[in-house]
Amino acid sequence: MEYPRPQLKRNSFFSLNGVWQLNDLSINIPYPPQAPLSNYHGIINDTLVYQKDFILPIDFYHANNQVLLHFGAVDQLTKVYVNNRYIGSHSGGYLPFYFDISSSLNDGVNKLVVKVTDSLSHDYPYGKQSRESHGMWYTQVSGIWQTVWVEAVSKNCIKDLLITPSLTGINLKVNTEASRYTVTIENNDFKKTYTAKDTDITIDNPHYWTPDDPYLYTFSITTDDDYIESYFALRTVEIKKHQILLNDTPIFLHGILDQGYYHDGLFLPEHPDFYKTEIMNIKKLGFNLIRKHIKIEPELFYYNCDKLGILVMQDMVNNGEYRFIHDTVLPTLGFINFKDTRYKNTLQQNIFKQHMIDTISHLYNHPSIISYTIFNEGWGQFNSDEMYQICKELDPTRFYDTTSGWFSQKNSDVVSRHIYFRNKILSTNLERPLLLSECGGYTRPINNHLNSNKKQYGYGKTNSEKELTDKIEKMYQEMVIPSINNGLCGCIYTQISDIENEINGLYTYDRKICKVNQQRMSELARKLYSYYEKKSGLS
Repeated sequence: MEYPRPQLKRNSFFSLNGVWQLNDLSINIPYPPQAPLSNYHGIINDTLVYQKDFILPIDFYHANNQVLLHFGAVDQLTKVYVNNRYIGSHSGGYLPFYFDISSSLNDGVNKLVVKVTDSLSHDYPYGKQSRESHGMWYTQVSGIWQTVWVEAVSKNCIKDLLITPSLTGINLKVNTEASRYTVTIENNDFKKTYTAKDTDITIDNPHYWTPDDPYLYTFSITTDDDYIESYFALRTVEIKKHQILLNDTPIFLHGILDQGYYHDGLFLPEHPDFYKTEIMNIKKLGFNLIRKHIKIEPELFYYNCDKLGILVMQDMVNNGEYRFIHDTVLPTLGFINFKDTRYKNTLQQNIFKQHMIDTISHLYNHPSIISYTIFNEGWGQFNSDEMYQICKELDPTRFYDTTSGWFSQKNSDVVSRHIYFRNKILSTNLERPLLLSECGGYTRPINNHLNSNKKQYGYGKTNSEKELTDKIEKMYQEMVIPSINNGLCGCIYTQISDIENEINGLYTYDRKICKVNQQRMSELARKLYSYYEKKSGLS
């Protein structure tokens, strides 16, 4: 099994994945009970009680050790007990958390109980989850849905890293109570050692990270009683007038929307190796960016984006009520003015704000992530100018699409538009990059690869590989390429795969069939990049 936290890797690792008991029936963790891969055949209520007996390796019981129990993600409200002792609780379903269970362990068999409540409360981030799958709403994911694991660490262990890259080196902050440590960077012919005093580290002959050349530097940190391995990349992201710059060079963001649903595991693929397969399939189609839509993935996903070279625009996960008339119908008809300071659900606001802050903190070190979307199409939107300021203070190294689609206020790094059903040349009078952050969504049903017989959903039907590819090419030729002349710097096509009844993917839900002509899509991307480079004076 792959180590679940590649940016802070230790030798100490004990997985608790496998067969558990859920409400007295067996379940295969880490898959949620709604997923076929979970092999769970019981009733799924709002309350879930998991049990797992485990025996830790003997070296975990060293006197100076702390034993930490990690959960990749559990949806929504979690209480944890070890050997009938209450350990702690957590709220929210998308971010990792851990507890120190040292004082509650037995020498032999230990009993872990995890009590989860998932009422699909809209106070908490819930994304596209629904009690019943329909249209653009998908199957609910409850309870444990990521790896559960244990590690033994010293009491003065390295708790966290904060890596801020530039084009000449990094600023490294190490969160530890150890009085001294050394940092060793070793790549090919390059090897240097630094001490705790060296927070700013300069790299000789720097090798930049790009989607075409995703170069990663590996390093280790050693203290008197801890050792971890990690990595970083040298890359910068900046906004200059109508351009987005990667490493001081203008780049066109040719993106694909990815909602992270899988036919057999729902929020998880069958194996983490599938992340590599999916990313490479996306790159073969010519895309250089994934918009991770209203979902936060396991860290192994982002690690593979870093390693294989795909840019990521990460969405915050929505909470609050989705209002179909207000959030979709009226904006589609052109009513896009909305004052978002009137939204007054204080509990939902506070939960969203904290989750937003925690998301940025959790993902900070991943070089592939170049941008965040704060609100999407008005869903749960409130005080967006203030949320932008909070994000920008936390992480000024990335750009922010504050209000993706419509309902823009004052503060955003880009002008963001969503266009479906028609091709329209875009323009803006603002001194910001113009981003077509959603478009396309054309359907092509593939017999024997449809999720159900329910009503199918999408934004314009096609019936063959040629017809779908023709329609996509036409959209880029009539809307995307002409809009580059007006400051367009990116376009995100909806979407990489079908999801349940939404069949507008470039792949089927089971990922077995690519519905477009891959060679033509790759050639379209080449022409798109070439045109943008010419207009930007790069060729």
